[in-house]
Amino acid sequence: MTTKTVTVPNISCHHCVMTIEREVGELNGVAEVKAEEASKRVTVSWDPDATDWTAIESTMTEINYPPSAVSA
Repeated sequence: MTTKTVTVPNISCHHCVMTIEREVGELNGVAEVKAEEASKRVTVSWDPDATDWTAIESTMTEINYPPSAVSA
């Protein structure tokens, strides 16, 4: 399992959190998605044999929540 935390500056409400968690969580291989409105961070855990960070990042960008910085 691989985990990465990124900053997503345009998280501004609970709807944003729900959208990110739903859309990214539907990707094959994604085990957990935690989006936080207050910190504007998203943490994703995924199986690197099933998907990669590029697919996750692309999905976030497509739904208008592009990550701006990797935190960990």
